[in-house]
Amino acid sequence: METQEILKKVRKVEIKTRRLSANIFAGQYHSVFKGRGMAFSEVREYQFGDDVRDIDWNVTARFNRPYVKVFEEERELTVMLLIDVSGSLDFGTEVQTKRDMVTEIAATLAFSAIQNNDKIGVVFFSDKIEKYIPPKKGRKHILYIIREMLDFKPESKKTDIKQALEFLTSVSKRRCTAFILSDFYTRQDFQQTLIIGNRKHDIVAIQVYDRRAKELPNVGLMKVVDAETGYEQYVDTSSKALRSAYSRYWRNRQNGLLETFNKSNVDNISIATNEDYVKALLMLFKKRS
Repeated sequence: METQEILKKVRKVEIKTRRLSANIFAGQYHSVFKGRGMAFSEVREYQFGDDVRDIDWNVTARFNRPYVKVFEEERELTVMLLIDVSGSLDFGTEVQTKRDMVTEIAATLAFSAIQNNDKIGVVFFSDKIEKYIPPKKGRKHILYIIREMLDFKPESKKTDIKQALEFLTSVSKRRCTAFILSDFYTRQDFQQTLIIGNRKHDIVAIQVYDRRAKELPNVGLMKVVDAETGYEQYVDTSSKALRSAYSRYWRNRQNGLLETFNKSNVDNISIATNEDYVKALLMLFKKRS
């Protein structure tokens, strides 16, 4: 992609996602993605309704009346975006590919984060770690991330979410909020790694899919290509039995994925490329509040 074309696309993504994060998400983001913990602020006299566990016994003894410690939330977060760059993300039968939507969602989350003075880092992954961008603050850093998302060429087309999660655990020593943006087409079982990762960090899963992955259209003989392996075959979509079997496969796969997220205690949403991701993200935020 030519440099001017990339810059034009970066600007287009920035204008749309920055406006969304400023007008819609910033307040929501602030309230649902908490800081690392609570920091001591001051001591004041006990008031009715205060938690007795916050009583400062040294000060209480000195003044002969109860005083409590007041804590404030440490707001600064590190946000990590784990972005799937495998071959299956290039698929799309609607107005945009899965990769386009992932880019917009990631940019929106990034702009929401910097409005709260949070650091943003990125891990691009396929079935290996393709690129790591360490967390930093600021608009310039986010524009660099967007440019990379638009123009990045992965070495592999396959997916391994387990490896991405293991890398996150090894590279992020302090607790962070991590968003996994993927279609979750992976042959490896990543549940145990997700459970371990979510104990250390706050992990959120965002699945992006195309509605044609959910149901096959009745268009007769159709060539189907696996974007990750290159395997090709022709299927007869006029067969009702085939279409039913495909829909069943999709439902079973989604149920399995949902079970993995539930057992790992990971908040998650699924968004189709023909859906409004703004509504989906607001629903996610509401679920967490």
